[in-house]
Amino acid sequence: MRHGVLGGGKRIRARLVYAAGRLAGASNTLLDRAAVAVELIHAYSLIHDDLPAMDDDDLRRGQPTVHVQFDEATAILAGDALQALAFEVLTHRSVDAETARRWVAILAKAAGPEGMVAGQTLDIAGEDRSLSLAEVEAIHRRKTGALLHASVAMGATAGELSDPEVAAADRFGAEIGLAFQIHDDVLDATTATEVLGKPQGSDQRQGKSTYVSALGLDVAKREAQRRFEDACGHLATFADRARELTDLAHLIVSRTH
Repeated sequence: MRHGVLGGGKRIRARLVYAAGRLAGASNTLLDRAAVAVELIHAYSLIHDDLPAMDDDDLRRGQPTVHVQFDEATAILAGDALQALAFEVLTHRSVDAETARRWVAILAKAAGPEGMVAGQTLDIAGEDRSLSLAEVEAIHRRKTGALLHASVAMGATAGELSDPEVAAADRFGAEIGLAFQIHDDVLDATTATEVLGKPQGSDQRQGKSTYVSALGLDVAKREAQRRFEDACGHLATFADRARELTDLAHLIVSRTH
């Protein structure tokens, strides 16, 4: 479990929780719980995605994947435990019951059969097929975008934002989650393994359709930028109060790994 959680990473999902939560006026002490939970879910999903029956990757964050470092049974159990631990963290007595209920609902939907699991299912089913752009987007919004979207939603609903403000933050989360994965597709096609911390070109080797395969590299880059701009446009209602979220959005589409 420690190998999967503590072995590096940019913690973008946790940072989105904090940025959206601070925008909403929530305390860092409260937000700690949501930030930890989303990172635990993210780590569980990576451990399982890396398994031979799934994406069959042997390198993650510059180190051997959990099933390579240990074995497949350990990797499955570690992922299961991290998923359960995430919800235990959210329902700690320090979190009021209504906030815990709301967070559990958001995170469970993002991780479950309408979110990450659906995305991974569609991703596997689409291997060695030429998918349409709409099909690629459906995968990306679920497999990767859903948890990033949920990270923003958990932060935004932790404080005192009005309903229209929560809705604006939610639209931001949906678009920046998609921009993240489009940029990931670009990085997978253009960046060396040593920089990425995971095998370069793995999508192509596994026969996966991406924004790069669907649109070409240059158009995919422009699409990531367009989604970034659309996301930031939803933050206009907050003006400078949303600077932290805007800065994170810029990081998401300019990162090198």
